[in-house]
Amino acid sequence: MELITKAIRGTQDVLPEESHKWQHIEQTALAVARDYGYRELRTPVFEHTELFMRGVGETTDVVQKEMYTFKDKGDRSITLRPEGTAGAARCLLEHSLHNGALPVKAAYITSCYRYEKPQAGRLREFHQFGAECFGAAAPQADAEIIALARTVLTTLGVTGVSLHINSIGCPTCRANYHKALTDYFAARQDELCGTCQERLGRNPMRILDCKSPICKEIATGAPVMLDYLCDDCAAHFEEVRACLDTAAIPYEVDTGIVRGLDYYTRTVFEFVSDALGAQAVVCGGGRYDGLIEELGGPHLPSLGFAIGLERLLMVLEAKEAEFPEPPTCEVYFAPMGKEAVRACFGMATRLREVGIAAEYDIAGRGLKAQMKYADKLGARYTLVVGDNELATGKAQLKDMTTGETQEVGLDDSLYTTLYNKALDRQLAGMADLLGGMEEE
Repeated sequence: MELITKAIRGTQDVLPEESHKWQHIEQTALAVARDYGYRELRTPVFEHTELFMRGVGETTDVVQKEMYTFKDKGDRSITLRPEGTAGAARCLLEHSLHNGALPVKAAYITSCYRYEKPQAGRLREFHQFGAECFGAAAPQADAEIIALARTVLTTLGVTGVSLHINSIGCPTCRANYHKALTDYFAARQDELCGTCQERLGRNPMRILDCKSPICKEIATGAPVMLDYLCDDCAAHFEEVRACLDTAAIPYEVDTGIVRGLDYYTRTVFEFVSDALGAQAVVCGGGRYDGLIEELGGPHLPSLGFAIGLERLLMVLEAKEAEFPEPPTCEVYFAPMGKEAVRACFGMATRLREVGIAAEYDIAGRGLKAQMKYADKLGARYTLVVGDNELATGKAQLKDMTTGETQEVGLDDSLYTTLYNKALDRQLAGMADLLGGMEEE
């Protein structure tokens, strides 16, 4: 029996000393998305199971093996979202966003749930940054969504990542390709894994995405989708490549990319890291022109991508990327006596209200223990307040870095002094940043 004080397998806690890294990634991603015109969208953590069966695809591993599905008290089949796109598409249709100005551009930070074997960079509860563009058919939209993903990665300082692109065509040209694939794999059907033998009759393209070494070896000689593209799909892909070339975005055409979800059409892409071994893909996406129609809406060409945040964090740490320093305490008030505790509470509260991080003792520690605690907090300044300080209205503000002290009043001048010190430090940081940019 598992202990209730241990996190469920495939999940993990984000501790306070690590949360600033997550906040930096999330805030940076959403800020870059805003620059591209994408506004934040938030959808429920669970949806009707049918949404994912129709949207993601009944032949996918996600639907067949990995979804967390249950019956609620109304005997409805409910599923925790395994990915973000289907929920975003449902939201678009429910609120008739597609009847307004197009395209609709949305970005999100979301948790997802898949029952699969936990390993490094792959959990049962995981998180994604995603972007969806609804109502854009032009190949320039494909290039833009790729550029958005790339800008997020480069802004975060990700290095050693390469862009791989492919086209998997439209339903028209894919029919001929499916026949060619079926004929090819049927000749070696007995060698395929059990899952791929089942895929052969339903969706042979899924075999190309199989992780089995034997199936991967067989797939190396399979027909290539690019050879079966219709004229429209071929022209679309060429224009995507031309746009990427114009923006000097390097890429590699990788005919092995099919992505794992059924809704993809035409352009598919992945950003692959050199830092993660087998779990190399940090971002994946593409076009899904038939998804909205499949869910009962109008024909609405659309596209998007998702970046796995756990995997992205692994890449950043492996590359020793720089993160902003976690927020620290600006001033620690060390009260000595009951009246001093009240006074320190009032002073700390006032500072917090103007955005200055302040702490004071709420554990009844002695002065020596309070100083040790202030040091653990990383407090920049400490201020000891006792009966004498309250009587004189003055105290010694100690700089915990240099050890220097200065006398300050326990009145409005204290807040002005601390506010100016915080402002001076921010300005110095901005100057250093600007100086570094000029050197580059």
